[in-house]
Amino acid sequence: MNDSRSRLLSVVQPATPFGPAETPVGGPLLEPGLADVVTLQRRKAAEVSDGDEESFFLDTLAEYRWARDAAGLAATTLDRLTKPVLEICEHYGLVPWRLTPRHVDQYFAGSGKRARSTVRQKMNIIDSYFAFLEQRYAGEIARRYGVAVESPADPFNRPRHRGDFGLRVPLSQRAAREFFGRWRDSLDQARKPLIARRDYVMGKITYISGVRAAELCGVRIGDLHWESGQWGRFLVNGKGARGSGPRLRGAYMFEKGRDLLWWWIEAVRGDFTDDPEDPGAPLFPSERIPAAVSALNVTGPGIAVTPSTFRRALKVAGDRFLTGPVQHLHPHLLRHAAATHSYERGMSLWEVQKMLGHDRPTTTVSYLATAHADTEKASLAAAGRAVQRLTMDKGNLR
Repeated sequence: MNDSRSRLLSVVQPATPFGPAETPVGGPLLEPGLADVVTLQRRKAAEVSDGDEESFFLDTLAEYRWARDAAGLAATTLDRLTKPVLEICEHYGLVPWRLTPRHVDQYFAGSGKRARSTVRQKMNIIDSYFAFLEQRYAGEIARRYGVAVESPADPFNRPRHRGDFGLRVPLSQRAAREFFGRWRDSLDQARKPLIARRDYVMGKITYISGVRAAELCGVRIGDLHWESGQWGRFLVNGKGARGSGPRLRGAYMFEKGRDLLWWWIEAVRGDFTDDPEDPGAPLFPSERIPAAVSALNVTGPGIAVTPSTFRRALKVAGDRFLTGPVQHLHPHLLRHAAATHSYERGMSLWEVQKMLGHDRPTTTVSYLATAHADTEKASLAAAGRAVQRLTMDKGNLR
């Protein structure tokens, strides 16, 4: 167990040499030319004020972030690591090692009450921070403040993950065809035809390629690789696994997506005010022009449409053109629909996992909760493949 008192050192300047008849006052004689290295353990163990205790708390937060940064977590993940701890400490005006399970119960059942998944995430973050305190600072906190470090998340209030609390039911293949057909037919009558075409292409590409809204909004024109694979691919900043941060991955255009993106680049993209020949220009730009660029009256790369704008446009389109049991549409539901429909058309689980950019197949399986699977048909197909292998091997089992 580490102790900051044994780590921090104070270097005292060398003592002035004394004459043979002189005796130093207070303390032993130090040899000339040598520094007296005094550890904090030799300092007076006096009572510290509340301000000192709060400063020590902030020091532990900073070191916790450093430790997680060294573990390879992304900057966005690091920002979320300490927010729940600061939130509950500021609410009660206490440092964390003085929190009790009762404090946590009252907070998350009262003013801090949120959705179950949010409370579970915050409790796990708080519990992880206390594991860090117990490992590195338990002895020092007990010696300084006379308090034992113990997590306020105990077996009685610790949330447990019992699967997805809300099952996402995507629209059927027929409903998807009818929805995009109605949306496409309404583009010419839209109040802003250019923006309507942009939103339509983004929605259709999300359904075809299964990319996330933030991934699609960040695509640049230079990220399109028409020659890759059979129909081309485009680069996106993927979500990353286990808090490691965004990482580039190749998303698939497929045949329909290639034709749609080609029409977008050739017939529509040039109508925006920025420079479509710039590889750094966004593939799906916003109609807004940055104030600095507008003042200079020059043509440059525009700004990309934001995920929230895309979500609002998709919600409006869903309210207008969706029929059937699924009435509310958002980008992640189209991602679920892309996975489900691709699997139903014969794509294997590994291929769907690769299309979605998942790190684990168990995550992909959760996307296929509503997929229609014919077990008997799959059994007959497996038997047929076994017969074919036996025929090719001339009846020899290997």
